[in-house]
Amino acid sequence: MPFLPLSLLATGKALPARIVSSAELDERLGKPRGYVQKRSGIVHRHHAEPGLLQSDLAARAVRDACARGGIAPESIDLLINVNGVPEQALPCTAAHVLAALGWRGRAGYDLNASCVGFLPALQHAAALLNSGCHRRIAIVACDLASRGLNWADEESSLIFGDGAAAAIVERGCGEGGIRRFVMKNYPDAVSLCQIPAGGTRRNMVSGMRPQDFYFKMHGRELFRRSAEVLPEILGELLAGMSIADCDLWLVHQASHLGMQHITKRLGISERRLVNIYPTHGNQVSASLPTVLHEAFTGNLWQRGSRVAMVGTAAGLAVAGLIWEV
Repeated sequence: MPFLPLSLLATGKALPARIVSSAELDERLGKPRGYVQKRSGIVHRHHAEPGLLQSDLAARAVRDACARGGIAPESIDLLINVNGVPEQALPCTAAHVLAALGWRGRAGYDLNASCVGFLPALQHAAALLNSGCHRRIAIVACDLASRGLNWADEESSLIFGDGAAAAIVERGCGEGGIRRFVMKNYPDAVSLCQIPAGGTRRNMVSGMRPQDFYFKMHGRELFRRSAEVLPEILGELLAGMSIADCDLWLVHQASHLGMQHITKRLGISERRLVNIYPTHGNQVSASLPTVLHEAFTGNLWQRGSRVAMVGTAAGLAVAGLIWEV
């Protein structure tokens, strides 16, 4: 693919006020002290309080990015919203985010690729900016995973946290940008991670059960399949390069076992990997942009460096991106 110039101007982040510790979940679920933290690898995560809207949290992340970057909101001419689960079926969540921001007459739409949606959103934004369609784009990702958890299912319920993160990008001077983007889907594994209801497949007309609205994951099989296909993605992403050629690795914070596996598989040191999982959990689509925010605001995003972003998602989707800063 051709090099796509892309400049990261600012990032922002928003978390629900409610902090849920693993110790609290031990007590709530009737587990021995330390059980949830050992099982999930999480010290604490944030869960949305009742009444908090997904679009309001996303708008907070966009405002945070604008404030941190000293960016005038009117200079942004497109909002791309990323989520695994939308705020409602219609209209798109982007419309709700624009309403929460008070941005009237601005373009906005959704992009949904579950946990890796932020990566094709970056590629999409870079293509639009380089074609001249837009001058400055805000990408925001937000998911409230806690609203769809079945607490009787430990495999899926213990690892998730809620959150939102945003990035504001433009074409810039053309020195930095996306060097490579790879995304592949393996639909034979589509049933391993899903919420069956909420669309046209299962609803009040076609038939549904209350449990169809809960998130369901076959974790062991999903982990096995992801581990099988990851080398293929990395091979294409790094063609002509080695893992050591990337100065920083930003990966989807899927689970503590997933983080351990990818660290071992990549053979990278802790200083080149941003790990926020113990204090955020798996934030679905918000995971990768939150990691990007921590890198950008933590002075890890250095001009002249090469950053790799990698993740897996429901579908089964696997994606990777190389960003030269």
